[in-house]
Amino acid sequence: MMKILVINCGSSSLKFQLINSEDDSVMAKGLCERIGLDESRLVYTKAGCDKEITVSEMPDHNKAVSMVIQALMNEQSGVIDSLSDIDAVGHRIVHGGERFSKSVVIDDEVVRAIEECNDLAPLHNPANLIGIKACKELMPDIKMVAVFDTAFHQTMPYKAYLYGLPYEYYEKYKLRRYGFHGTSHSFVSKRVAELLEKPYEELKTIVCHLGNGASICAVDKGKSVDTSMGLTPLEGLIMGTRSGSIDPAIIEFIADKENESLKEVMNILNKKSGVDGLSGIGSDFRDIMSAMEEGNERAKMTMDTYCYQVVKYIGAYTAAMNGVDAIAFTAGLGENNSYIREQVCNYLAYLGVELDTGLNKNNGEELLVSTGQSKVKVLVVPTNEELKIAKETLELLACV
Repeated sequence: MMKILVINCGSSSLKFQLINSEDDSVMAKGLCERIGLDESRLVYTKAGCDKEITVSEMPDHNKAVSMVIQALMNEQSGVIDSLSDIDAVGHRIVHGGERFSKSVVIDDEVVRAIEECNDLAPLHNPANLIGIKACKELMPDIKMVAVFDTAFHQTMPYKAYLYGLPYEYYEKYKLRRYGFHGTSHSFVSKRVAELLEKPYEELKTIVCHLGNGASICAVDKGKSVDTSMGLTPLEGLIMGTRSGSIDPAIIEFIADKENESLKEVMNILNKKSGVDGLSGIGSDFRDIMSAMEEGNERAKMTMDTYCYQVVKYIGAYTAAMNGVDAIAFTAGLGENNSYIREQVCNYLAYLGVELDTGLNKNNGEELLVSTGQSKVKVLVVPTNEELKIAKETLELLACV
């Protein structure tokens, strides 16, 4: 039995889970919020217990990691006796560029390589690195592994990842499609094969990771062959606050008409667009759904537009793989919004999709929601990125 601590570090947050490799159970989990800001706090939950909230100053991530360790070792609600009980730490890293096609044990060279990808993910990689450095300082004797969001998509062929830009920009700056949510897409597509009792290497699966951030992935014979996010997580579907794919000329148009700088326009595309910008209600789909049910036409317009975009990617990826065996919905929306699943599947009769509307009303469960006659299987598969990171960490260290 090994205990794997999974760390997912953001610029002002740190999510964690301690996972028991013997039965894949979560021994404890939590979130450090508002790191470096006022009113920072640790939300901690031991398996089978109510959550505990500790309000405390967290000026930096070192303090946050220190509080996580203290919580895990707490006499009353802790789950370990000492740091030596933690066998390894698995870190989620958003961008690995072309350098990393699989998880790696972290050393100084790996840290430098991740730093070189900072330009490709300026909001994410620096924060991920802060988490690595904080853990190395506080747990210097514990092995650490980097698990990359982009790694699963490194199997994409050049015809899927190249942009229609001067090739020299790819050669000089590695401007290309990378894709994200790879850990989730990998976990869910493999789980689909298990649920259908089919060989993973024979299935054509489309995974719809629909959350506040969203992406769709075509998995052909166990390999990612295309995905909707691109160089950055801004491309692809309309999301909570992100615009998704737009005509690039819109950027200059807004800058000229609104007298905004390029940086300001990019901030609008990342933080003020998506369903938030379209609906005028916010980025929480539950609020938009409630407004739609109350007759708000703009909310309905937003939901219709969102579902239509999902449908277009499913159609495109069915063509890219010359067919599809299974479509899986996952993440916050995919797992918990039966309306979106039904609206999307209503477009897919041409593929032979038949949704069982009764089964589809169940949310948050691992479930086959298509009928027995459906030519394409439709499933709801809760994602578990933390478990996937723990498993990859365990597998990698077993080979070291």
